[in-house]
Amino acid sequence: MPRTPLSGVAAMAAVVVVSNILVQHLLGQWLTWGALTYPVAFLVTDVTNRLHGPAAARRMVWAGFATGVACSLVGTQIAGEAGPLVTWRIALGSGLAFLAAQMLDVALFDRLRTGPWWRAPLASSLVASTVDTALFFTIAFSAWLAPLEPGNDVGWANAVLPLLGAGPAAPLWVSLAVADGGVKLLLALAALLPFRLIVGRIAQRVV
Repeated sequence: MPRTPLSGVAAMAAVVVVSNILVQHLLGQWLTWGALTYPVAFLVTDVTNRLHGPAAARRMVWAGFATGVACSLVGTQIAGEAGPLVTWRIALGSGLAFLAAQMLDVALFDRLRTGPWWRAPLASSLVASTVDTALFFTIAFSAWLAPLEPGNDVGWANAVLPLLGAGPAAPLWVSLAVADGGVKLLLALAALLPFRLIVGRIAQRVV
């Protein structure tokens, strides 16, 4: 059985914890600071997958999922100005989106691993990031799923406004999702360089 490196588990846990903290702080009108740190999780997963295989990467994903659940549970007990920092819908959306997207990333990366070095990390991260964004924002904020947590008023997230302030009319949460997804896609491209450098350096140490 391939081992899961403790450094990878620690890195994944750190990304999840930091992102859960930074998501509470706004970055402009459409984003939070967590949007800049969370995509690093896909880099950590892809590096582990390349160096140690999909089984090790999946175990690391489960460790990240457990860390995320713990952070969400803590967040539900901390009161903010408008109620708990983390509602149960946000906790559910965050957990399901993380697990589904990360496992999809692992599967796609493994299927594409024999191609050009950049294809597996880029394609898997782009697809998985899109799934992550769609799942999280739909579960956490859409009016369609209000019965999941009747006591949680998501009316603010469903206020109809121009998309990103300039496009067609859409619920606010759609603008938030589009902005967040756009950042994830850009960072998936930017992550190719550190992916190449990290994998190359660790591979040299092994040799």
